[in-house]
Amino acid sequence: MKYLLIPVYLVLTILGLVFMKQGGNPGTVTFADGSFSISMSTISAIGFVCYIGSFFLFTRLVVMFDLSYIYPLTAGITQVVTLIISYFVFHEKMSINGIVGAILVIIGIIVMNLKFNQNDVNSAKNNNIKTEIATNVENRI
Repeated sequence: MKYLLIPVYLVLTILGLVFMKQGGNPGTVTFADGSFSISMSTISAIGFVCYIGSFFLFTRLVVMFDLSYIYPLTAGITQVVTLIISYFVFHEKMSINGIVGAILVIIGIIVMNLKFNQNDVNSAKNNNIKTEIATNVENRI
């Protein structure tokens, strides 16, 4: 169940960004005569609500998952999807640096989420230590 919250968070975050950009109106906040008012376009308001919803959902995700797992995962996916959407929806330019960066982010997400058997990791560490000891002994002889 908790893994279903990740795509919901991603959709809300990306929709929030897209709608706020599409609305093109950051809104105005006024304080006058002891009253408070906010004014923004409907599309911007929908984006704002989506983004606020994603924020509250993210606070839940941070509690449910390891921070070292959930933050890089969601930030990386958000960056790559936003890059793609900005190119196709808003016709923004995509540089070679952006493409290479997106590929590196995807590779990073994959590498971070590879699951190793802890015995394999410990075995690899022990083998490296044994190799290092053997090399040091041979060098002294």
